[in-house]
Amino acid sequence: MGEAQRLAAAVVGGVLAGRSLDAELAAAWRAHVQLDERGRAAVQDLAYGTLRFLGRFESLLEALLVKPLEDARLHALLLVALYQLEHGRAAPHAVVDHAVRTCHALGLTSAKGLVNAVLRNFLRRRVALGKSAQRAEPARYCHPQWWIDKLRAQFPDEYAAILEAGNTHPPLALRVNRRRAQVADYLERLRQHGIEGEQYGAAAVLLKKALPAARLPGLKEGEVSVQDAAAQLAAPLLDLANGMRVLDACAAPGGKAGHVLELADVDLTALDNDAVRLERVRANLERLGLKARVVRGDACEPAAWWDGIAFDRILLDAPCSASGIARRHPDIKWLRRATDIAQYTQLQSRMLDALWQTLSSGGKLLYATCSVFREENREQIERFLERHWDARRLALPAVDHDIHARAGQLLPDARHDGFFYALLQKH
Repeated sequence: MGEAQRLAAAVVGGVLAGRSLDAELAAAWRAHVQLDERGRAAVQDLAYGTLRFLGRFESLLEALLVKPLEDARLHALLLVALYQLEHGRAAPHAVVDHAVRTCHALGLTSAKGLVNAVLRNFLRRRVALGKSAQRAEPARYCHPQWWIDKLRAQFPDEYAAILEAGNTHPPLALRVNRRRAQVADYLERLRQHGIEGEQYGAAAVLLKKALPAARLPGLKEGEVSVQDAAAQLAAPLLDLANGMRVLDACAAPGGKAGHVLELADVDLTALDNDAVRLERVRANLERLGLKARVVRGDACEPAAWWDGIAFDRILLDAPCSASGIARRHPDIKWLRRATDIAQYTQLQSRMLDALWQTLSSGGKLLYATCSVFREENREQIERFLERHWDARRLALPAVDHDIHARAGQLLPDARHDGFFYALLQKH
């Protein structure tokens, strides 16, 4: 427990300093190559859990301290320990003991008494402190205040459910590659491996319990891919037909590109401006046994990569706040700022305008985000339609009766993430 606690505190501290959770975990794995799968899982659970409920633990820690801590490492360690005491299975005395020992490992010997006193004080006053913390909305909802206020204004009836969903463990959904397997057959294969799952939608399988990717049967062979059920709507919504010329803009890591090619024999260009992430696109297509033209380029600058031949279909899975998938990346809640939304909307507008030039007459562009904020979604499309007389928004076809998108907006729930879709046709 001690090593997991120490490494998780270092990861959480890195996020609080402004770095991404993924980057901090990757750095931890590089620095501690001796960690096995179980050890990594323990560190990841502590880091994710602490950040998922960070608003609550910050409030609790503030109430427990006489004055703010000056050492960021000590601050992060106490946050992780509070998470363990509230949500962990280890005995409370073991959590406290290891936290005190970790002080010594970090060279914070003088803080051992403080850590011991703070954590034991929490255990004595746990109920009262918890009730007091609930009075502040960032502690009650475990999201920053600006995020709470925005959702309350935009979704007055649903904002609390959206926030609650953002604090849950995300569902693990698989997409069955119907070129290689059938959903019913794959479900039977899962049962043979002792894995419980259910069909959800046309090609999605929801697992009852999340598993490491390495333990998923058929993944390496390209029979399935890990993809959220809401994201699996993108390719069907494009209304594909064999022989079409299709662009997947912002294609990395390649999940939607693979789905497009699973559904139809099209001439696909997978575009992204990140060379490293494009390697993941190539790897995913190779695993699935599919081929596409993989191009590095900026969606805002088609002249640098477009050959002038119009596309019949374009998928723009635009960069966004990722507010619909915060439970998968709990650091997003604390790294995003209210001012970031305007920057995302400006980039999305530039991409839409640039890619519209490359769409054929009668062609369709599917705009998608993993956001629930209206500035990036409904309002973005309204502004686009005002700028382009030759564009109209189409009603979303009923491609999947199990997954419903109200006016294109899916809100996060127990089965899928938050997502937005708008289908545009050029006239």
